[in-house]
Amino acid sequence: MHDDQVHVDAATVRTLIDDQFPRWRGLAVSELRTAATVNAVFRVGPDLVARFPLDAQDPDRARAWLQDEADAVSELARAATVPVPEPVALGDPGHGYPLPWTVQTWLPGHDATVEDPAASAAFARDLAAFIGSLRAVPTRGRRFSGAGRGGHLPDHDTWLEECFRRSERLLDVPPLRALWAELRRLPEVDADAMCHGDLTPPNVLVRDGRLAGVVDGGGFGPADPALDLVGAWHLLDDDHREVVRDALGCGDVQWRRGMAWAFQQAMGLVWYYVESNPTMSSWGRRTLDRVVRAAQT
Repeated sequence: MHDDQVHVDAATVRTLIDDQFPRWRGLAVSELRTAATVNAVFRVGPDLVARFPLDAQDPDRARAWLQDEADAVSELARAATVPVPEPVALGDPGHGYPLPWTVQTWLPGHDATVEDPAASAAFARDLAAFIGSLRAVPTRGRRFSGAGRGGHLPDHDTWLEECFRRSERLLDVPPLRALWAELRRLPEVDADAMCHGDLTPPNVLVRDGRLAGVVDGGGFGPADPALDLVGAWHLLDDDHREVVRDALGCGDVQWRRGMAWAFQQAMGLVWYYVESNPTMSSWGRRTLDRVVRAAQT
């Protein structure tokens, strides 16, 4: 999926676990086929999951990120209304795999690319309650300081222009470019709040139409509170998005800023993963369709 992607397979994972965590030598190891793009994920016995970063990077920098991620996930777990994977161990590079890696608790359920919750009012209420529980966590003076989604919309103009250019054979680009020109001007009306930061289908677990858990919470931190509203656009149909809006009491500007962040994310997914991860590309296109349809009403 990425030009600099690191390879890891189940045999390597088996050897790394046996060497570094001998107490788990008797546990079965199997790779999980998911739509995730950041980590390769392996089931370890009935209760654990090992995550291996896929992007080539400096090992020391990767270790610092994984340690920060563990702190963020622990804070998220204390606040969340549903289970999130909690950190168990930090592994070292070895046997041809060049980066540190993590072990977390396993959560049951299907991700939302497999079990689509789009028409579930119960899921919509669960999602709103989850987002609300994160917003209630004090920021303790922390502010958004990243370069990704969650800060200033116009900061993403260059990226969006690249997306428009690369999408010309895939999408009707002129109206999408016009829509971004409108969305990027939305004012910043809300103070930063604590956000998961990536409420996308591969990161959301569903059981029987209900929110069963949320994974990949290492980015939990302060951001534009509209950022977590991307979940409403990625995960819910037109009618059930309104359940989330009403439950959270979103004003017009906050709601449209959530639309803007979902648009920004979806534009990158369609072209970038069109061949390497069709599932990601497909739900990115679905989100764009929802955003465009809502913008026209």
